[in-house]
Amino acid sequence: MTDGSVNRRKFLYGTGAVGIAGLAGCSGGGGGDGSDGSDGSDGSDGSDGSDGSDGSDGGSGELSLRVGTSAGGTQDVGLAVERAVSQESDTLSYSTIESPGYVGTIRRMANNQFNAGITDNNSLSKAIDDTGAFEEQGVERIPQYGFYAFPYSIYVIARDGTGIETFDDLAGANVYPAEPGYSTRATTLDVWSQEPTADVYDQMNIQNMGVDSAPGAMEEGNIDACIAYGTPGVRYTGFVQEIASRIDIHYVEPTDALMESAGSYPGAGTGTTSYDEWPIADADIGTDEVFHWNLEVNYTFNPEANPDAVYELCRVVDEHNDTVNEGEAQFNDFESTADMLGSARENIPVHRGAVQYYQDNDAWDDSLTEGDSA
Repeated sequence: MTDGSVNRRKFLYGTGAVGIAGLAGCSGGGGGDGSDGSDGSDGSDGSDGSDGSDGSDGGSGELSLRVGTSAGGTQDVGLAVERAVSQESDTLSYSTIESPGYVGTIRRMANNQFNAGITDNNSLSKAIDDTGAFEEQGVERIPQYGFYAFPYSIYVIARDGTGIETFDDLAGANVYPAEPGYSTRATTLDVWSQEPTADVYDQMNIQNMGVDSAPGAMEEGNIDACIAYGTPGVRYTGFVQEIASRIDIHYVEPTDALMESAGSYPGAGTGTTSYDEWPIADADIGTDEVFHWNLEVNYTFNPEANPDAVYELCRVVDEHNDTVNEGEAQFNDFESTADMLGSARENIPVHRGAVQYYQDNDAWDDSLTEGDSA
């Protein structure tokens, strides 16, 4: 909360309503983005319910959660949690269901295709407020918060020789904020478009291309600067690693205005990380520490999800956090039960099953709101 620094993988900083948050993660080892491609706003929202599932708990005697999970790094986290549940719970049945991005997960949960899902605070806030991808096509059912899964930390790097040293120098530059449709891109542009950085953002030449094309475009001089993101102490996303291995790059220093914009945007957290603990492909980018804004990714649950099932999942990831981390280091390393609420926001209700778990473990935050049941 007060300390935004990172020591290896200890990257939880609870946020309260806006404040300091944890860090980020990406690919599942293969270099894919993991944020996770399409955000689901292309119409592939699963609204037909074609899988035949109503998202309910299944058998009367068994606790069951069907968890919508995007591809890439998010899926790696979900599968690690699923393995931990299979090893450490005698009562909970956990199924990973592939879902098209964080926005797509919210839409499919709204259509009852599954009763749990991994999505992010920025998308949840937009769903609540009917903004962004939800402005023209809203959802009637909003997932409720369960616990903080992991974050994506984001900052800016520039190609050497561009003359770009600080965020203000991005005005007029060719800037690549990741592939269109990526949640890391959406959150980055949301942060930059805030006052007092909107004037710099308005002058950027935003580049639109797939992540597989970005390293070549930067090497050829068509991109001057891009975002770098990943999991501190774990890895960066694949295209960022490729850029750093092929091109001489350096850190773009944040201005006070950028730190103000990032800190004031309600859909993101902020923090700092020692670069020694999180180098890109062993590249020297000219800084000892990076300031980043964070896309905070959470486990969420439909209001009608069985509270006992949610409670049991909270217990497993809390009591057996090391088991999950052994399966996927990207998952948050909780030092206490209260850390599970590290990305909780006052505007996002918490599922009643999770609330009961936090209350039973003296970790509940009275500034948060318990969600209504179905």
